[in-house]
Amino acid sequence: MSTRSAAILGALALSITSSASAQQPIKIGLIMSYSGQFADPAAQMDNAIKLYVKQKGDTVAGRKIEFIRKDTGGIAPDVAKRLAQELIVRDKVDILAGFVLTPNTLAVGDVSAEAKKFMVVMNAATAIITTKSPYMVRTSRTIPQLTETMGTWAYKSGIRKTYTMVSDYGPGHDAEGGFQRGFKEAGGEIVGSVRFPVANPDFSAFVQRAKDLNPEAIFVFVPGGTQPAAIGKALAERGIDTKKTKVLGMGELTEDEARRTMGDASLGILTVYDYDHNHQSAMNREFVKAFNAEYGGRNPNIYSIGGWDGMHLIYEALKKTGGKTDAEALVAAAKGMKWESPRGPISIDPETRDIVLNVYIRRVDKVGGQLLNVEFDKVENVKDPFKARMKK
Repeated sequence: MSTRSAAILGALALSITSSASAQQPIKIGLIMSYSGQFADPAAQMDNAIKLYVKQKGDTVAGRKIEFIRKDTGGIAPDVAKRLAQELIVRDKVDILAGFVLTPNTLAVGDVSAEAKKFMVVMNAATAIITTKSPYMVRTSRTIPQLTETMGTWAYKSGIRKTYTMVSDYGPGHDAEGGFQRGFKEAGGEIVGSVRFPVANPDFSAFVQRAKDLNPEAIFVFVPGGTQPAAIGKALAERGIDTKKTKVLGMGELTEDEARRTMGDASLGILTVYDYDHNHQSAMNREFVKAFNAEYGGRNPNIYSIGGWDGMHLIYEALKKTGGKTDAEALVAAAKGMKWESPRGPISIDPETRDIVLNVYIRRVDKVGGQLLNVEFDKVENVKDPFKARMKK
């Protein structure tokens, strides 16, 4: 009887321990630039995360979701790496998420790989990022997905000669390489190019250099935050007329704040992106309405949608694993996942763990007295072309 009782008590103790473990909260460590030059992108992403949790609840698979937020203060890979290590060792987080900036994300990728922690990249878009850890999934986009598509489209639209100007860091290099590759492979000619410092405050000289070559088009890439409005101002001041010289860029160039700064000078600017609050779908209208109501009329943007879809992936992966948070199980659950997003149908490529999505070509038009990005063309189900070439 004593042996049997001991066995029963042991089984009961194990059951209690397992039950207690299952009831432990799931901790998500958010690493973002909550202060400094890139504070607004982080705020927009975090606002979408908060809205998702408010709408869907803070419990998944019987376990409460808790967040621990850490601020890198800007581009600071050493700080991001240290914060990730602290989150794992001291705070015992289960999942790492957020990541506005590429250098920081690359640094944390090493931590994710070593500690075997599931990591969800909600914005940083340099193509190589997901190669840094087998436990990483991205819900934003890669820059080549957008810029190679734009380069090919630009040639097909009749443009034959362009000048490129980009920020001198990983995403800028990706943007430059992607656009130039797509444009040249289609048959176009790059007549000149320049790279400028990431935190450059004045773009006038760079814009003038491009203007002096009189290209048919200028392709621009700068990171989100304060830079798009600054370069938009320089384009306007240097007399770049979009009716004569097409201005092409990624969507950051004509986000809400940049258009407000440029005013009518933004009319006609052509951009490529995977999301805008003006995207016409029932799901997006509901998303925008809820975001506006929650955040004082502020529109969601590219950072918001990355955060929203990142949370969707985390919730759905946890449902599949029954609340288990080991990285292998969560990555397996995420691979091949498909869902309808406010930006359209998306999925996770099971081979690369990158997103597959629709790419939209937009033009700034005046609609009902407002300057808006209006989608007029799209390319569907675009995979990251960089990783496709890696397989060859």
